[in-house]
Amino acid sequence: MSAPDATDAQLDAVAWDLTDLLDGAGSQDAATAVDAMLDESQRRADAFAEAHAGRIAELDGPGLVAAMQELGELQDLLGRAASYAVLSFSENTADPVRGALLQRMQEKGTAIETRLLFFDLEWAALPDERAAELLATDGLDFARHHLETARRYRPHLLSEPEEKVLAEKNLTGRSAWTRLFEEQASSITVDLGEGDAVSLEVALSRLFAPDREIRAHAAESVTRALQPGLRVRGYVLNTLTADKAVDDRLRHFPHWLSSRNLSNEASDESVQALIDAVRSRYEVPRRWYRLKAKLLGLDRLADYDRMASVTDADERFEWPEARAIVQESYSAFSSDLGELVERFFEERWIDAPVRPNKRGGAFCSYTVPSVHPYVLLNYTYKRRDVLTLAHELGHGVHSALGSRQGIFHMATPLTMAETASVFGETLVFGRLLEQAATPESRLALLAESIEGSIATVFRQIAMNRFEHLVHTNRREEGELSLERIGELWAESQEELLGDAVEVTPNYRSWWSYVPHFISTPGYVYAYAYGQLLALAVYGRYEEEGDAFVPAYLELLAAGGSRSPEELGKVVGVDLADPGFWDLGLALVDRQLEAAESAAREAGRL
Repeated sequence: MSAPDATDAQLDAVAWDLTDLLDGAGSQDAATAVDAMLDESQRRADAFAEAHAGRIAELDGPGLVAAMQELGELQDLLGRAASYAVLSFSENTADPVRGALLQRMQEKGTAIETRLLFFDLEWAALPDERAAELLATDGLDFARHHLETARRYRPHLLSEPEEKVLAEKNLTGRSAWTRLFEEQASSITVDLGEGDAVSLEVALSRLFAPDREIRAHAAESVTRALQPGLRVRGYVLNTLTADKAVDDRLRHFPHWLSSRNLSNEASDESVQALIDAVRSRYEVPRRWYRLKAKLLGLDRLADYDRMASVTDADERFEWPEARAIVQESYSAFSSDLGELVERFFEERWIDAPVRPNKRGGAFCSYTVPSVHPYVLLNYTYKRRDVLTLAHELGHGVHSALGSRQGIFHMATPLTMAETASVFGETLVFGRLLEQAATPESRLALLAESIEGSIATVFRQIAMNRFEHLVHTNRREEGELSLERIGELWAESQEELLGDAVEVTPNYRSWWSYVPHFISTPGYVYAYAYGQLLALAVYGRYEEEGDAFVPAYLELLAAGGSRSPEELGKVVGVDLADPGFWDLGLALVDRQLEAAESAAREAGRL
């Protein structure tokens, strides 16, 4: 595809406009606008509490509908203020003004949430018969599933005074420690010996280089860069795992992962079945890494070789080309999705360049129904960045369509959250494969595909295993030394990689820049869940063609208004089937077979 060359200035211009969150205030009045929204949210919360505290049991059906409408408007307003503070901080985590605004938002937001705690507690305390009667009220569709799922927390809720203490102490507890970790991780720079130090994102991108010396040097440089703050990040991990152990004990959760499973609307048993199924198929990634060693002319891969390009081609994708590929892929699938994707580009909903102190990685922030989603990238011109753009825009269209369900149902549980992102990424992968002109280029693409599946399914389950080891050993042994954490990280990775990849001593500190372990314990298995689900959904698309599109759009537009099992049925997937995971894993296995075939076609075997 032809596209105009992008200059750095062009990419630098791809910055989001957060003022949409400020209800018309100019960017120069951002802090004032956020404070005004927080003050108005507090006023509304006080009024709501005055009207309803101690009286939820007295509500009739229409009264519950009206109360939920009030709560929805309040949460939308508070969500706009919170989204601005978080996204602004993500742009520059070293800016004290942004940090102060984020802290102020968290403090005021906690006060508001504390004021409203009574509602969930009183709602959960209602007898089942009375709750069922209220849930049957006409006009409650916008909040019904939310209210149903809230009652599942009944065995784990404390008294209102206790809940208020925990909520307020969170500001100087988990929230504060998480912010410290994010600021430390975002400020990491790597000296590659080429003049100015580069961001961690740029340094990690060197691991894709065809030249092994470049990869090895980058890995050593990253390890050195991780050392200065490693003890602090290790202490944060220790503190927050201990904090979670206390919380789980007080709330009577039987297992460190149970609270995450509850929020994901998944049983402990079903999640364990997923974890066990993936761990039982670890030979799939090992088989690929043995093949890759042959393609690279090595006896055995080291950990820093895993992402290496299997061809000499290091194709660069300028921003206009990346945009065109992604937008055309979505448009070819659905004109509605294509038009929605175009809005992200045209209306400045994306922040793409790598900048000092910008939060690493990529994400899509759903924000609130009254505004729109925002996407953050750290674009480095690689083909994988094109796929990352497609991935995050999948989240974006899911959010934009799901927002029609309102504040209570716009987002799905984490177990469903990756469906649209992986689906969109797969659409773009197919377009890139169609455009690949030579066996070598097809091999490179297929290699990226299988490695994407390995990273999203197998590596995430290995990281879940690391979390399991850290949480259980922290509870049994007390505070874990850096050496012990490194041992547990190596243990989880060596189980995954077996004899196919050498886990070097340098790699033992690389757990320390992964934010999910800190901010969202237990999150990572949802990637594997979502990937396997998305592969199954994409398989249905391959079978049905264009006839599948309406069902898929219905799935996205449903947001989180139904349970995962009900949402799966919309697109013909049975999540309750114990064989479901094996079906998805078999699709990954077939990806590997396709990569092996491509390697033979390219004369590499």
